[in-house]
Amino acid sequence: MAEAIGQVLSLGLGVSLSPVPIIAVVLMLATPRARASGPAFVLGWIAGLVVVGALVLALASGAGAGDESDPATWVDVLKLALGALLLLIAARQWVKRPRDGAEAPLPAWMRTIDEFSPARSVALGSALSAVNPKNLLLTVGAAAAIAGSATSAGQEAVAFAVFVAVATLGPAAPVVVYFALGDRAERSLDSLKTFLSVHNAAIMAVLCLIIGAKLIGDGIAGLG
Repeated sequence: MAEAIGQVLSLGLGVSLSPVPIIAVVLMLATPRARASGPAFVLGWIAGLVVVGALVLALASGAGAGDESDPATWVDVLKLALGALLLLIAARQWVKRPRDGAEAPLPAWMRTIDEFSPARSVALGSALSAVNPKNLLLTVGAAAAIAGSATSAGQEAVAFAVFVAVATLGPAAPVVVYFALGDRAERSLDSLKTFLSVHNAAIMAVLCLIIGAKLIGDGIAGLG
């Protein structure tokens, strides 16, 4: 189990440091429904990760990913494919990054975030964790790594729970700050939003590059 947890920590961190979801949470915390919408978003985020992970673990178990002392060959091939896709995302993000300190254009739905109900916040959190390409690739990679570690079902669940906990740190942090500091949190959260808006593409590019290279390295090592 320790090996599985070690493999997914960096992947969880890659999901956690997702600028757009963090910006979305910060914007929610500036609305009249902040006390309900912020935690609702985090719950939706966790639910999205759990659904994707459970599906991958179930499919991997059926395909015999961890039946042997070494992972099945397809697990390492999957790591190579996911790593290559992440490198493509990194290149795309780097090319389209804003220049000269300009803020990257944010999704149109962010303009209506003050109208979000808690239910819509849950749905948004789920979508950004489970459907966002970068997060989906990392979550699939984490679940595949856990499935290939030849652990029991209970140990797989614990390892994936660790991944979810790490992957939730980023979106959950503004909510914790909001409830801990109240009105005093406004300036800090606004500064965080501005920083992430400016450096969104660069952060994504670096994260995808590092984790993509790691997955490719793990895949090559496994196949070798």
